[in-house]
Amino acid sequence: MISRLAPAILLCLPLFGQVHFHHLHLNTTDPAGAQAFYTSKFDAEKGKFAGQDAVWAQKSWLLFNKVAHAPPHEVLSTIWHFGWGAVDMPTEYQKQLDRGTKFSWPLTELFPKFFYAYVEGPEQAIIELNTAGGSHFGHLHLISADPVSAGEWYVNQFGAKWRSGRPPTREPRFLRGFQIGPSASLMMDNVNIIIFPIEYARQQWPDLWKERNEFVSPKGRVVDHVAFSVESLADAASKYPGLSKPEWIPGTKVRSAFLEGPDKIIIELVEGHPVKE
Repeated sequence: MISRLAPAILLCLPLFGQVHFHHLHLNTTDPAGAQAFYTSKFDAEKGKFAGQDAVWAQKSWLLFNKVAHAPPHEVLSTIWHFGWGAVDMPTEYQKQLDRGTKFSWPLTELFPKFFYAYVEGPEQAIIELNTAGGSHFGHLHLISADPVSAGEWYVNQFGAKWRSGRPPTREPRFLRGFQIGPSASLMMDNVNIIIFPIEYARQQWPDLWKERNEFVSPKGRVVDHVAFSVESLADAASKYPGLSKPEWIPGTKVRSAFLEGPDKIIIELVEGHPVKE
């Protein structure tokens, strides 16, 4: 249902160069505390991007914007949560408890030998830990009015790959009474972008979604936006009619621009591949 996507951006636009997952940008009242939290709890390390303290997680960044008041955290935007993997999830869960980590959802076995839990992050950010082949920063979980079309948009616009190697079905699917399909699962570098249907949100948070028909913008919320890197913003501008005018990040030699994607998601395009300074 293409009509539910950002109207100014068309699926037929061609790809240009290589696109990489660059960063998640978080709003927090305490950037230093947030940096310390993520680097002490997960497989991540302190670093600097564009001269600012940040968190480097294997191939991408977590960046922090200081705000005066706690940002809203309720799941009303397309961005639900992000997370790391764990090879032995029950053991990792106990280690986290021993470190004083707070969980908003306890260790749960979803499938045989597949476990997950939600860590309560700074500003009540939702951070999933789940069974995986490694401990790296592993995924970004979105919710969409049309997950398959949203997935096609990321594939066509940015070269994301279907995780299964083929487009997903549009058939509804349910797990433990919750609608989780149609859904999409994509890979961009080492990050899995998972997209669930809006029906899941209506079931999981009925009071929040009782009279709501669309997502709010993530701008100003706990996870403010997502960023990909491109080789050239000049080329990007020619491909994306909705792209804002590229601007220099203050005090740096790094340029970026913004566009709106499916379900009002904000995507920053940063010129240059992400590397740890």
